[in-house]
Amino acid sequence: MARCLIGCGSNQGRRRDNLDQSVELLRFMPGVHVLAVSRPLETRPVGGPPGQPAFLNGACLIETDLPPQAVLEMLQAVENTLHREREERWGPRTIDLDLLLYDDVVLDSEQLVLPHPRMATRRFVLQPAAEIAGNLVHPTAGCTVQALLDNLSQDHPHVAVVGVPGAGAPEVAAAVSDALLARLVRNPAPLATLLFADRADTDEARLEATWLESLAARAKPLEASRWPRDPHGTVADYWLETQRLAAGEMLPAASLARFDAAFARHAAATVAPNVVILLLAAADVLEERIAFRARRPPPQTDLFADVAPSPATTCQAAPASVAMLVRLQERLAHRLRAPAGRAAPKATVVIDSGDLGQAALEAIAAVEAMA
Repeated sequence: MARCLIGCGSNQGRRRDNLDQSVELLRFMPGVHVLAVSRPLETRPVGGPPGQPAFLNGACLIETDLPPQAVLEMLQAVENTLHREREERWGPRTIDLDLLLYDDVVLDSEQLVLPHPRMATRRFVLQPAAEIAGNLVHPTAGCTVQALLDNLSQDHPHVAVVGVPGAGAPEVAAAVSDALLARLVRNPAPLATLLFADRADTDEARLEATWLESLAARAKPLEASRWPRDPHGTVADYWLETQRLAAGEMLPAASLARFDAAFARHAAATVAPNVVILLLAAADVLEERIAFRARRPPPQTDLFADVAPSPATTCQAAPASVAMLVRLQERLAHRLRAPAGRAAPKATVVIDSGDLGQAALEAIAAVEAMA
C-alpha cells in the first residue's frame, strides 16, 4: 500500500461542498483508504486570468494499492464527476485535485510528474498538507513537508533566478523584484566573462586567479553578515553554485581543486536561496540571443547583457558558446534535481524562457505563491 498526498482546491460554485464531495467520492473508490483530511484554507488566486474568486484549498492523505498513473486517472474521474472544465491554465475551477506525493516515487512522464513540480513553492498547497502529513518526506528536496513550509516562512526569503548566460535571468529577476518590491541583487561578475575568455591565453595561474576573483565578487553580496531582515525579501539574478559547475569544465585539475576549496569557504559564509527559479532555453534560443547581442551592443540595448563581455567576443565565440552553454544548463538542471549539501535549495521552479515575457509572468506567480 502506498501513501499519497493529494492537494484539493475550488473557487467556483459551493466551494466547501466541492471539496467535501471530492473526498467522499475518494472514500468510495476501490483500493483507496482516506487517512486524513485537512481543514479548508481560503487563499487568493495566483497567476491565471484576473478577477477570479478566492480559492478554498485543502489536502487529503490516502492509502492505496493503485499505481501512480491509476491514481491520477482516479482523480481526473472525480474532477469530471464534479464538472471540472479545463479551458484555461490556472483558470477558475469547481474542483482541482493534484497528486502531490506518491510514497517516495520520482517520475517524469508526459502524463505525470512526481513529486508535483510546483508544490514546494506553493504555500496554499503546503499549509494544509503540513497539517495532516507534515512528516512525509519530499523525495527530491530531501526534507519533510513541514520543512518545505518552514522554508517559505523565512523573515527575509531569498529567491535566486538562475540560468546560463542568455537564458534571461537578469531580465526575469528584475521583473520579479519590481512586481514584489523585493531587493534586487545583480551578479557583479557575469559568468560569460569567464566562459568566453580568450582561449589563446594558456597561463593557468592567471586563469585561476581570474576565477577566484570572480568567485569572491559574486559571494560578497550574498554574505550572511550583511543580510537584511526586512519582510520584502531578496531576488538575486544568479546562484553561486553555477560558477562551481562551470569551473568543472573550464579549469585544469589542480586549479579546480583550489577553486573548490575556496568555493566551500565562500559558500559557508553566504545565504543559500530558499527557492531557485531555473530558466531553461533551447539551443536555438541561446544562439539567437547571442547573435542579437552581437548586432545590438551597448548602449543600444541592455537586453542579454550577460551573454558576453563584448560584441566582438560574442561573434567569435558563438558556435562553441552555444554548445558550452547547453552543457552547463544540463549540469545545472541535474544539480537542482539531485541537491546535496548546505547550499542546495529546498525548492526549485523550472520555467521555459523561450518567451521572456511569459517566463517573467510565471516567475512572478511562483514567488507570489510563496506568500
